[in-house]
Amino acid sequence: MTEYNTGFDALIEKLKQSFSEKEIEKAQKAYDIAFEAHKDQRRRSGEPYIIHPVAVAKILCDMGMDADSICAALLHDVVEDTDMTGEDVREVFGKDVEHLVEGVTKLGQIPLSASKEEEQSENIRKMFLAMSEDIRVIIIKLADRVHNMRTLQFMPEEKRRYKARETLEIYAPIAHRLGIRAFKEELEDLAISFLDPVAYQEIATNLEKQIESRQTFLDTIKAEILERVRQEVPNVHIDGRIKSVHGIYRKTYMKGRSFDEIYDIYAVRLIVDSVYECYSCLGVIHDMYNPIPGRFKDYISTPKPNMYQSLHTTVIGRAGIPFEVQFRTWEMHHTAEYGIAAHWKYKLGMSGKAKFEERLSWIRQLLENQKESDDVEDIVKTIKSDFIPEEVFAFTPKGDVVSLPMGSCIIDFAYAIHSGVGNKMIGAKVDGRITTLDHKVNNGEIIEILTTSSQGKGPSRDWLKIARTSSARTKIKNWFKKEKREENIIEGKAEVEREFKRNNIGLSEKQLPDFLSKFIEKYHCNTVDDFYAAIGYGGVNLQNIIPRMKEEYSKLMKELQPQEPPQVVTQTTKKTVRSAEGIIIEGIDNCLVKFSRCCDPLPGDEVIGFITRGHGVSIHTKKCTNVPKDMSKCAEPERWIKAYWDTKTNNSYRVTLAVTCIDRVGMLADLSAVIANMHVMIHSIFTKDTNDGRSTIYMTITVNGTEHMASVCEKLKKVKGVLSTERSGL
Repeated sequence: MTEYNTGFDALIEKLKQSFSEKEIEKAQKAYDIAFEAHKDQRRRSGEPYIIHPVAVAKILCDMGMDADSICAALLHDVVEDTDMTGEDVREVFGKDVEHLVEGVTKLGQIPLSASKEEEQSENIRKMFLAMSEDIRVIIIKLADRVHNMRTLQFMPEEKRRYKARETLEIYAPIAHRLGIRAFKEELEDLAISFLDPVAYQEIATNLEKQIESRQTFLDTIKAEILERVRQEVPNVHIDGRIKSVHGIYRKTYMKGRSFDEIYDIYAVRLIVDSVYECYSCLGVIHDMYNPIPGRFKDYISTPKPNMYQSLHTTVIGRAGIPFEVQFRTWEMHHTAEYGIAAHWKYKLGMSGKAKFEERLSWIRQLLENQKESDDVEDIVKTIKSDFIPEEVFAFTPKGDVVSLPMGSCIIDFAYAIHSGVGNKMIGAKVDGRITTLDHKVNNGEIIEILTTSSQGKGPSRDWLKIARTSSARTKIKNWFKKEKREENIIEGKAEVEREFKRNNIGLSEKQLPDFLSKFIEKYHCNTVDDFYAAIGYGGVNLQNIIPRMKEEYSKLMKELQPQEPPQVVTQTTKKTVRSAEGIIIEGIDNCLVKFSRCCDPLPGDEVIGFITRGHGVSIHTKKCTNVPKDMSKCAEPERWIKAYWDTKTNNSYRVTLAVTCIDRVGMLADLSAVIANMHVMIHSIFTKDTNDGRSTIYMTITVNGTEHMASVCEKLKKVKGVLSTERSGL
């Protein structure tokens, strides 16, 4: 056959256990074609390339996938790398294999780049479109990613980190949403091993140190439980496991817990024949051990969105060591381990087919939401925000269960019920008491959404800042898109004018349509008003495209003024000019001076001037991120010019302070009082919560220099609850 072991012989032996001779012949033919196509190719490890498609096929075989999936896995790189076409694949292997191969191949045709989020989003969108047509596409893609992650050490460092982050943020959550635990846990563990190798090794070493004692503990617990449970439920299967490295990492490094505070490092699983027996076993376990309050979860009566079902409880054994116990039926076990792939592995019948279709409905809903959004990146945001493993379960007054990502609020709950409920919401009750819309939903709460029948009532724009789930935000945006067009246009136009002014983009009414045309086309708008409306209702995030607009504006200015380079006065004796703003500039007379908003220079800062085209000299601090560190290497060094403060000036200047403090009642009033007592003017204030009991208050005030600013900062630091005060913008 070949001089080296490709792993195909081992695959054939596996296929013989559950595949017919005809199916094995089909797989053999797919392998022969793939082997010939890849015979001159090598992986970065130096191994023959054919090892990769064979390994992917073996992973799928272990998952119980069908013969067409195995053939598609063997051929998934052939169409892309050789002259073989989709029609050729169809002729030899049939229509299904052709669709699978093309579905997986198309996913790789858009290059993914960490600096090009839109390309990544488009790639993920294509993936979900392929999933909606045949879910096997994503299962093959996940198996492909699993094997690539197993061999990622041979890639360059930058690519390793990018692939690992993409795996952790995109592919592992998709595997979780499909219920494929084996893929999810392995992808997470491998990703962390590359993103944070030190922490990964520390956890792995910690687990390895006591592996024998841990296994002994698990074996002892299993024997105790089995002896007692069999008296009530004779036909019970029991196994045990130690939590995955990523599961421990998430709770120690990301949530700040110590190793000893993780109660579910150990888990024992009881598999029985019926739901009744699950609850019977639960009673026995609670009689044997002391349950830890608040650690019981019933996922049988309230399944997770990926259809996972089990009872979970955490108890303390006689040795004082807490451990988790799970109870499930065999059908639940198959679903928990293999997720959507259990449909093939266990050949589910008609009732299974109905469940199967139900489990795919979220894909269609996701694509539907994305169609109505102008932001192509929404689909990736949804995966990152809505597919996280931690979930909460709350109830409607009628007893219906609503599942939401951890951290969701009342707004998310309302829109999870129905768009109409969210759009008409005027308030809410939690367990019978009126609550605020930003209330975080907790497990087991009964939430009643209060609505109005009044026409014209709808969501507030502020809800976009409060909502946790991408789904809720998309539905809010869609309401504003359909119901408030004129208001959106006014709001969007005002925001564009504000940002243009802040970023020194000056365009006439005549120039504006041509300038915006490129962005109008990109966001699928037909007119300038459509573009303003999209900004107004939140479909287009102006902050994301302002950097590109600044680049386009710079190009436009160069085209309009090709013969007007900045006129720098060169004299044997440097001439100094005093400006009304308190700045002295070398070499330029009668010049307009403006202070850059990116760093807000103050007397006492070392400054430098930049000669702009048509807007005078812009003054920056020398520490500003927009000032080149090495003038000799910048594009136009002649436009940077010496400037310094006039020591006789009595001018005042604006500066923004960032005050980090404990979030408490009266904090803003106390800070304002301190500043008022110092006779300092406040121009604007806004706050930003940090979700850890703290907030950052940004205050724009008037001072006469850095010393005056330092004095204000010292006074603010003495206010109760203030943690730090610093200048913002540098």
